[in-house]
Amino acid sequence: MNPVYECTMGPYLLSTDKGKLQLEVIHDFLSRQAYWSLEIPEETVARAIDHSLCYGIYQEGLQIGFCRVVTDMAIFAYLADVFILESHRGKGLASWMVRCAVAHPAMQGLRRWTLATRDAHEVYRRAGFEPLDHPERWMQIHHPDPYRHLSKSNS
Repeated sequence: MNPVYECTMGPYLLSTDKGKLQLEVIHDFLSRQAYWSLEIPEETVARAIDHSLCYGIYQEGLQIGFCRVVTDMAIFAYLADVFILESHRGKGLASWMVRCAVAHPAMQGLRRWTLATRDAHEVYRRAGFEPLDHPERWMQIHHPDPYRHLSKSNS
């Protein structure tokens, strides 16, 4: 297990301490506001957190941002679920969080980081991300709305 990694910027604390994460804040944002995970069940969010390296941003103990990295900590990392609550946007916090995630000591020496975004390309460019060199080499299995199906089958 990796030791807790923390950074500060003004009044904000970024931490990988999962004990600080506020699941209700994370789930509320992901299930109601994030285009990529609308209606995601809380249990799915909790499982994703359990199996990822997670970063929370806090101001005075309240969580205002989140991202997670799915990784083997040796070769590959996928950045996911990046968000800053609307009331804290425009302060450079998302770019700072992504730069801190990439700078994490346990994440050094990876061959590749990836992510997917619809509209935040500039945030990720500031942290060193760029378009894929050869997108034609990448393949996927994609289920566009798996959470809506899950929530209806659980009713």
